[in-house]
Amino acid sequence: MSTRHLIGGAVAIGALGAIGIGAAIAATGDSAVSAPVDFEVVEDAARFAFDDTPVFDDGMPAYGNQFVTQGFIYEPGTLALGGGVLADGTPTHPDRVLGTWICEGVMVGDGARTERGPWVVSTQVYDFGELDGDDVVVTHGIETPEIGLATARAVVGGTGEHVGAAGTQHQTLEGFSDSGGVELSVTMTPIED
Repeated sequence: MSTRHLIGGAVAIGALGAIGIGAAIAATGDSAVSAPVDFEVVEDAARFAFDDTPVFDDGMPAYGNQFVTQGFIYEPGTLALGGGVLADGTPTHPDRVLGTWICEGVMVGDGARTERGPWVVSTQVYDFGELDGDDVVVTHGIETPEIGLATARAVVGGTGEHVGAAGTQHQTLEGFSDSGGVELSVTMTPIED
């Protein structure tokens, strides 16, 4: 697998969404519901962009490089169907899309050459609304390029049905799509009183 596939994908690690996510994650006042929620994300590798500097001699991002990327939030079980994003940037499975995923962050570790441990520190935005920004969940934390390793991130808030969202996001890099984007499985666990 090329470094571009790894960076175009693994930087995008993360996801949030599923049927009933509003009921499972949204918090009202100081009370959060307790059901964990599972879903999947597929990155559109064509949407992965990073700064001109700092980079390695081969042009790939080094420590301190900032990036942004985007993809689709899918219902659980979608990764098994294959695909995820068509060449024109539209979803392969439009009837299974729950929302849009946006990830921005900075490279840490050994940048694009990181093989284990923290690779990026990122903020991820999971947009489930009909209007951009009206129903969002936001998470923050580290990501790793290790396939099959679940990492924890903080759920730090939201808008719309997800105002007050708080808890832990466990995400696992499952692999890479044909386009080179990351494929992620995610479990969100709300804070319990």
